[in-house]
Formats: sequence, C-alpha cells, structure tokens
Amino acid sequence: MSDTSRRPRRPAKPYRRPQKDPVRILAFDALRAVDERDAYANLVLPPLLRKAREKGDFDARDAALATELVYGTLRRQGTYDAIIAACVDRPLREVDPPVLDVLGLGAHQLLGTRIPTHAAVSATVELARVVLGDGRAKFVNAVLRKVAQNDLDGWLEKVAPPYDEDPEDHLAVVHSHPRWVVSALWDSLGGGRAGIEDLLEADNERPEVTLVARPGRATTEELLGEEAALPGRWSPYAVRLTEGGEPGAVDAVREGRAGVQDEGSQLVALALAGAPLDGPDEKWLDACAGPGGKAALLAALAAERGAVLLASEKQPHRAGLVARALDGNPGPYQVVAADGTRPPWRPGSFDRVLVDVPCTGLGALRRRPEARWRRRPEDLDGFAPLQRGLLRTALESVRVGGVVGYATCSPHLAETRAVVADLLKQFPGAELIDARPLLPGVPALGDGPDVQLWPHLHGTDAMYLALIRRTG
Repeated sequence: MSDTSRRPRRPAKPYRRPQKDPVRILAFDALRAVDERDAYANLVLPPLLRKAREKGDFDARDAALATELVYGTLRRQGTYDAIIAACVDRPLREVDPPVLDVLGLGAHQLLGTRIPTHAAVSATVELARVVLGDGRAKFVNAVLRKVAQNDLDGWLEKVAPPYDEDPEDHLAVVHSHPRWVVSALWDSLGGGRAGIEDLLEADNERPEVTLVARPGRATTEELLGEEAALPGRWSPYAVRLTEGGEPGAVDAVREGRAGVQDEGSQLVALALAGAPLDGPDEKWLDACAGPGGKAALLAALAAERGAVLLASEKQPHRAGLVARALDGNPGPYQVVAADGTRPPWRPGSFDRVLVDVPCTGLGALRRRPEARWRRRPEDLDGFAPLQRGLLRTALESVRVGGVVGYATCSPHLAETRAVVADLLKQFPGAELIDARPLLPGVPALGDGPDVQLWPHLHGTDAMYLALIRRTG
C-alpha cells in the first residue's frame, strides 16, 4: 500500500446557502410574470414594489434599482439575447426561459448599468442559486463571465451586422427592436438614418410621468407644487414629474381630480375639442373610452361649454374604469358598456366624436417595452377590420357639420393613414380638416392635414390623429 493511499482526505467544503437579494428576486418575479402571463410590466411591478415596501424590505433606492433592472432588461432584451447567444453553445430556444431571464438581468447589470463587474456577476449568480438551483447557477456564472469580456459597444461590433450590409437588421440589434418594427417605424417616419436612430433611442429611454389637471377639478398650479414638477411642453393641463415620482402620492391624483396621462393623449382630446363646428356643440361621444383618461379630459372640457359627454366602452370592466375616472366631473355625462361597431345610439346624434381605436401599441414602446416582443406583423390583420368598423360607426354617429377624431397609439401606416383613406372612399360626404393649427406651439407636425407625434421630436407617445368633418 502506497503512502499516498494513507493520506487523509481533505474535508469537504461546507455548503453555503445562497444569499437572498430582495431587489433582484423581485425583478426576476416581474420578468417571469411578463413572460408566463403576458402581463405588462407597468401593471405587474407597482404591486410588487408596494408589497415589498409594506414588508419593510425596500427603501426608495431599492425600488429604483428594481425598476431599472426590470425595464432595462425588457427594453434591451433583443440586444442582450444576441450577446447571450454568442456566449452559449446551443440555440437560445433550448435555454429555459427562467434561465434566460436571469441571464438578461445579469447582462443588463454588466452592460447597461454602473454596477461593478464582479458585483454584477456575483449578485446574479446568487440570484440563480436561489431561483434556479446550484446546477444551473454554474451555467449562469460561465455565460456571464463571457459577457463581461466586452463592454456594450464592443459586443455590438461583434453581433450586429454592418449598417451598410443590412440597415434594418443593424438597427434592430443595436437598438433592441424587432426588425419588422424597425421597418414599420422607418416607413412612417420617413427620412434617413439619423431620424430613425433618434426614434429608436427615444423608445429605450425611461419616460417622464405626466399628469393632467382635469379642468374645473384641479389646476396645473396645484400640481406644480409637487416636488420636481415642471409644466408640460405642449398641453396647458400637463405637468411633468421629472424624477419619476409616485403619482399615487399626489392628492389631486388620489382624489381623481387629476390623472396620469401622456401629453400626446391630452393633445388628441384638446384638438378634437377645439375643432371648429358648423352648428350646435352640445353632444360629444368617446366611442372607445376605456380606461378613461381621454374621456375624463373631454368630459371636463365639455362641462365648461355646457355640453354632455357619452363615454362608451365595450368591455364592462373597462367601462367601470371609465366611470371611476369621470366620477366627480363638474358637468353631466353618461357611461355605457356598448360595442362601438353596433352602437345603441341613433346615427347623426353627436357634434363631436372621438374614436381612439385598439391597435398594436407601437407608439407606446417607452412605457410598455415588452409589447415590441409580444406583437407580430400578423396582428395588423386582426386589428384592421375593427379599426375600420369603429371609424365607420363614428362617421355615421356624427351629424352633418360635426367632427370625428380618429386616433391611435401606433404610427404604423396600416393603422393610421390607410384606415382613414379607406373610410374616406366610402364616405364621399366627409373630408379631412387640418389638425395642425389645433396643436398650437407644437413643432414638426409634417405636411398635414393629419398629425403624427413622436417620442424623439415631441417627448410624447407616438399618437396619430386625423380630424374628419362630416359634410353630407
């Protein structure tokens, strides 16, 4: 027997339990909800943060980090997937989705934040040990060490095709948008490389929280008393919370006298309310009113003129949200649960009609970054008949001399100008009117008569508006 056989074995290293990090566990839970339940991060994250604060686990800095991890990972998912794919030895579709979520969180910490490399890797591996187990944590560790070998610019040089060879695919990887979305946005925007890059970059920036002071119920002066609040850029009723802010902590918002509403949505309502009419101005209709933001602003504006708003929403639970938003309006209004393509009201009943149609939501990618990965080109075919049906009913619902506002939170030409052009062919007694003068002070509104707003040009969601007068 050799001497080596008598050597005592080195004692096994004691097992160390993984350290639970509440911030990163919450971020992982939010990403799993988005992936598994098709949830929206802006709906999932607030209750998770609220619960964490109630348990005493979180302070404001923790909440800010968790928010950045969730939204940053979702916004840059396409870019990070391309980088992670270069660091694994199998197709990404063969990597379990929870593992990909952890890798995405790690990639964002390494490439999109100022967290030191060692801390980003070790914290993510600890997260993997907690939520995936020790075996898969080793895989996460190996991949992230490869990711850490380059900064973001260095990785983009490796994984993005050259712009000169494939402009759309280059932009898709660099700016983390599906290629078809890049193509659609570029078609609508027009112009060269600079404009589309500015737009895609704006989609990846965190938007300000914008409030609306509902006329007759709150004032901008009241809202400007909040910390880090500035006036809106374009709407006289808008106030921006420049450092994010918690809208629920604002008295006027909590009491329903003000609301959270993008300035683009405010401008759509204001333009319709300001459009010149031939004849009376007594009955207004919001034909797709859920969840109630535009309806609340329109109802308040109508009340100032002695007009009445009917807010219609097909889904009963969303009609309930509309009723809540309008509760306390200073003038008369009515909320009904009705299908806007088969309405209960008579044709020609209204002086002003707003129809903000369901759409792909490509104009709100700053607020719902996961929507870019969830939507498919074929979704356009599903929305097209509904959008045309709703605009047709809106044109039938307005009296001769009245005005219809067709709005959508998508700049895709198939959801904007194509819909309007098709319906105008069917309604020879209708004509477009110039919407641009009804957005005073707003620059870069194009050749008209319709209006397309842009995140990079106006700081708003990419809202589209066409104003149509019924002439016969």
